[in-house]
Amino acid sequence: MSSERQPRRNGTTYKDAGVDIEAGDALVARIVPAAKATRRPGADAHLGGFGGLFDLAAAGFKDPVLVASTDGVGTKLKIAIESQQFTGIGQDLVAMCVNDIVVQGAEPLFFLDYYASGKLDVEAAATVIEGIAQACKDSGCALIGGETAEMPGLYAKGDFDLAGFAVGAVERGHVLPKLGDIRAGDVLVGITSSGLHSNGYSLVRHVVSGAGLAYGDPAPFAKDMTLADALLVPTKLYVTSALAAIRAGGIKALAHITGGGITENLPRVLSENLDADIDLAAWTPQPVFSWLAKSAGVAEPEMLRTFNCGVGLIAVVSSNDADAVARAFQNAGEQTFTIGQIVTGDGEPKVRYRNALRLT
Repeated sequence: MSSERQPRRNGTTYKDAGVDIEAGDALVARIVPAAKATRRPGADAHLGGFGGLFDLAAAGFKDPVLVASTDGVGTKLKIAIESQQFTGIGQDLVAMCVNDIVVQGAEPLFFLDYYASGKLDVEAAATVIEGIAQACKDSGCALIGGETAEMPGLYAKGDFDLAGFAVGAVERGHVLPKLGDIRAGDVLVGITSSGLHSNGYSLVRHVVSGAGLAYGDPAPFAKDMTLADALLVPTKLYVTSALAAIRAGGIKALAHITGGGITENLPRVLSENLDADIDLAAWTPQPVFSWLAKSAGVAEPEMLRTFNCGVGLIAVVSSNDADAVARAFQNAGEQTFTIGQIVTGDGEPKVRYRNALRLT
């Protein structure tokens, strides 16, 4: 056996292992202006520190309760990656977090994101994070930090993942739902969604595959749109309209209709021995829901526990306040429907459905 040693390789860098520090620095430089545009009282949206700071006193809170939420975009991200369309994904991420905060009566204050990939694509990442910043700005929420992780070997080429984390605050005594105030006879006001939002996309992708469609094909349910365009419509941000309605008075509870649909989300804001009675004929879901149900034979109960079916938010109000609350949402640009009422139940809260979904 030879005793000669192989020459030692000199100058090995992190980039040789697949991590490009310069690309990360370029991304930070690109997104700094977008983050600065989200400044609000309590935060200056400065990036680069070890942690983001927020001053609750400067934001005007006296005795606040903090409300936190974390979420992702789910497999909707796969459609964005396959179609290389990233513009709306940032709004999806923010909306899934801040909508969960506002339904508890809280104002979203700041947001942090986590972007992980095998190899950083600066342009794609910047598009996503700029969308995050814009959605934060639209929600009055400061983007105060985040993490961009490049992990070769963990993610396939071209793949990336997203997660978001938001914190809000509400003055003590104003937290929703007001369970003790909700009673039989209260009215359910539904606020329309923008479409699928960010739930049920594993089933959506299964339906697309079964139909033999490509994401660049014309959408069977949306004129002049590709299938990718139609399926990537961003999740609606409810912060501005919900806060306006809360401040107008009369709201006892708000339910964000995400994964689990109306069936599983509405009972989360009800106490024992109260059920929700919903008239499915009270609104018409967007055509995408009809296409999913009919093209793949998805039964109505499965639709209602997987998708929002056209209703992204539900407000619980007294019958005397129903018109005023609906008007507050409408004045903020939302479309509303009276979709049912609270009724006496016999134990764990549940949703009772009447009639059938008005699928076109």
